[in-house]
Amino acid sequence: MDSLVSTEWLAAEIGAPDLVILDATLLDPALGRDAQAEHAAGHIPGARFLDLKTLVDGASALPNTLPTPEFFAGRLAALGVSPETRVIVYDDSPWKTAARAWWMLRAGGFPAVAILDGGLAKWKAEGRPLETGIATPEPAPLAAPTPFARTRDLAAVRANLLNNAEQLVDARSAARFAGEEPERAGVTPGHISGSRGLPYSRLFEADGRWKRGPALQAVFAEAGVDSSRPLIVTCGSGITACVVAFGAHLLGRDDVALYDGSWTEWGGDPVTPKATGAAA
Repeated sequence: MDSLVSTEWLAAEIGAPDLVILDATLLDPALGRDAQAEHAAGHIPGARFLDLKTLVDGASALPNTLPTPEFFAGRLAALGVSPETRVIVYDDSPWKTAARAWWMLRAGGFPAVAILDGGLAKWKAEGRPLETGIATPEPAPLAAPTPFARTRDLAAVRANLLNNAEQLVDARSAARFAGEEPERAGVTPGHISGSRGLPYSRLFEADGRWKRGPALQAVFAEAGVDSSRPLIVTCGSGITACVVAFGAHLLGRDDVALYDGSWTEWGGDPVTPKATGAAA
């Protein structure tokens, strides 16, 4: 199974006993939308609601921090997902949150996972069937909790500034990267010193499908990302950074780590080195 699958492929595979479809839509209440209510009103047949909003570390003061491996393994088991399951994730979010689910699954010990290209919007635009309600799947055996691979904390990112072993790539908008827009309360606008800005929205075609091949490579090159060096991806709170991680994966790169605390943590720390304006 490829890491990016088409609506045609999924339509032909629905019902396969080893396939689970997860709705990974995550929305901010400020949008006036409710992801779970929208899922109940109409989703891809057989899809189960992942509920990314609650798939976090509730003990953390930071938003969207990765959950404990035990909590994550329990959620996947409850949804009928085992490490042997083929998993398709999709979303209907402006932040392309299927990429966050893809990253968590892969980093958390579930290797066979793919994103539906174009998401729910493309599925609907093609007039494909929808299902209503909330599924109650048969649970899968609980998998052994696996610590999330390839993450970086604040100390690791600070240390990286000294040796520059890994490139820092920021998925936020150009305005937020430059420090031209306000951040959450207590968070200074700007970006991590030495990082590159690569807004996640640039990785998509106008119709919502992922850019591929030379077009995708050009986005990374235009942002000044060196294709020969490993990456640390960051954003506001660790969500859209996963979009850049998946884009790099499509280019054959898996030397990518996630800074989970992202700018909310870095910008909220009074002693971390910060910069404003476009990247040098």
